[in-house]
Amino acid sequence: MTNAYDDAYRRSLDDPEGFWGEVAEDVRWIKKWDKVLDSSNKPFYRWFVGGELNTCFNALDRHVEEGRADQTALIYDSPVTGGMVRKYTYRELRDEVATFAGAMAGLGVVKGDRVIIYMPMVPEAAIAMLACARIGAIHSVVFGGFASNELAVRIDDAKPKLMVAASCGIEVGRVIEYMPLLNGAIEAAKHKPDNCIILQRPESKAALIPERDIDWADAMAGAEPADCVPVLATDPLYILYTSGTTGEPKGVVRDNGGHLVVLKWTMNNIYGVDPGDVYWAASDVGWVVGHSYIVYAPLFHGCTTILYEGKPVGTPNAGAFWRVISDHKVKVLFTAPTAFRAIKRDDPDGELMKGYDLSHFKYLFLAGERTDPDTLHWAEEKVGVPVIDHWWQTETGWSIAANCVGLHQFPVKPGSPTKAAPGWNVQVLDSEGVQVAPGEAGAICLKLPLPPSSLSTLWNADDRFVTSYMSDFDGYYNTSDGGFMDEDGYLYIMGRTDDIINVAGHRLSTGGMEEVLSNHPEVAECAVIGVADDLKGQLPVGFLVLKAGVTKDKSEIVSEVVSMVRDRIGPVAAFKQATVVDRLPKTRSGKILRGTMQKIADNEDYKMPATIDDPAILDEIREALKGIGYAASREG
Repeated sequence: MTNAYDDAYRRSLDDPEGFWGEVAEDVRWIKKWDKVLDSSNKPFYRWFVGGELNTCFNALDRHVEEGRADQTALIYDSPVTGGMVRKYTYRELRDEVATFAGAMAGLGVVKGDRVIIYMPMVPEAAIAMLACARIGAIHSVVFGGFASNELAVRIDDAKPKLMVAASCGIEVGRVIEYMPLLNGAIEAAKHKPDNCIILQRPESKAALIPERDIDWADAMAGAEPADCVPVLATDPLYILYTSGTTGEPKGVVRDNGGHLVVLKWTMNNIYGVDPGDVYWAASDVGWVVGHSYIVYAPLFHGCTTILYEGKPVGTPNAGAFWRVISDHKVKVLFTAPTAFRAIKRDDPDGELMKGYDLSHFKYLFLAGERTDPDTLHWAEEKVGVPVIDHWWQTETGWSIAANCVGLHQFPVKPGSPTKAAPGWNVQVLDSEGVQVAPGEAGAICLKLPLPPSSLSTLWNADDRFVTSYMSDFDGYYNTSDGGFMDEDGYLYIMGRTDDIINVAGHRLSTGGMEEVLSNHPEVAECAVIGVADDLKGQLPVGFLVLKAGVTKDKSEIVSEVVSMVRDRIGPVAAFKQATVVDRLPKTRSGKILRGTMQKIADNEDYKMPATIDDPAILDEIREALKGIGYAASREG
């Protein structure tokens, strides 16, 4: 007996053109496509070739025309600015976007031009993105506060005509001035943008450079609203840079047509939301989650989206998420496991949840890194709604694997993001490119063609697109993640393939060890890295962040986790060392910087990651490693 998921998945692989062609009927086209899938230039597949549409029209104007003009489209909730909340209806947001699009057009920005957006989590960031889509410009959002040299690299690669920035960003207890960073980047870059539009925030007004810089308010005051410009389905909507293994950023290119078709479809079929529902992706517009599920997908589907300028803890406490869910009647929350580990650490008994009305809250989705079973069970117990892990990448733009609750809700298996989503032919391959048996670990690969909304190429780097993703296994995209698939088709992601360590000839998953450590009752968060060893090649070392209020002796906890790994994985793991730290180094999106930690442990020079949340943490990690006999390296 089949279900809606089984039927959709089978058809998406057997008849992808028929499947996605039907899905595409749900968006508004200016001109229908000539061909659903063009496979004439492999591996550069193109979807909805010949079709014309406008992304911004489908996000805003369509809903104004179809009766949602007075529904709230976007809620800005900012505890870091003293609790500011600002709401925009679909009509109000359309008008703001059209006006800003007109301001950009007045500065000479036309279809195909690039615009870099360097902003914090403010409504104007989303407005700028949608305004670019409105006139066919290609936006590239760079996380606000990125270092000047990293921003300069992106300027030289994208060659923007215009930059849109804010005077500052606001973190817990501090203001980060953006203008010195922006000015330093433009000075360092070979390419110089014609103009910069600067949103002046009251927390820190910036000195503008005459002739180059324009105040956002002045730009809006003198602008004529712009109409939507038709673009081809295959035209780029945005470039989003992701760090490559060489340290040079890769500009992932997303097209207009496939992106719109798939993201609208995912809202109901994966996340189980309907038009009018309130959907919250607690991420940042600088990351792919912010692109897909703060700005675009909820608006395509006629939902209310939340743009949150705050943290899961510290703004003001670990009850922040419950307050937002209660205040705005959130149906679905999408965030990273690290956010819930932080909440669990500060409020292990969930006391701060009490007193908030969570009756509208139906699903919690987690992604960004593997969800450890302990965090999963804690969230299930405390929140009382289905907690659903799902797995995807910047390059894919949407879920590769998920429990698609709008089609059929499968039982949750801890440690698994459930099954491949429709459109994704996921296979686990050995080093020779042969599919392995269920339960066997290997490289997780995606058989071509990738479904719509996947990256179409890398910006000005077609050759690198092929070598980075398509060259390891003929006919496949290599995700660079390792794992296995069980007999029921559930996928298990054990970490990046470079997170597999070799201990005396045995290939072991650091993710598997982390899963064991996270089961210790005193451990809130953990990481395992492989460090160089003359005898065994590599040895695992664990880092433990303890829950708030733990009084137990740290050396006793370390002894216990060493015993747990020995019991559950075996002596072959050679897990003998762990250290307790106050926090782990992470990117601003919440990913643990295991590679940098490993370089510190191995006394190798490393480059300060541009995305690191707080560089001072690396000094703490270095001192902790010294305490167990490692680490002398410095940034180099």
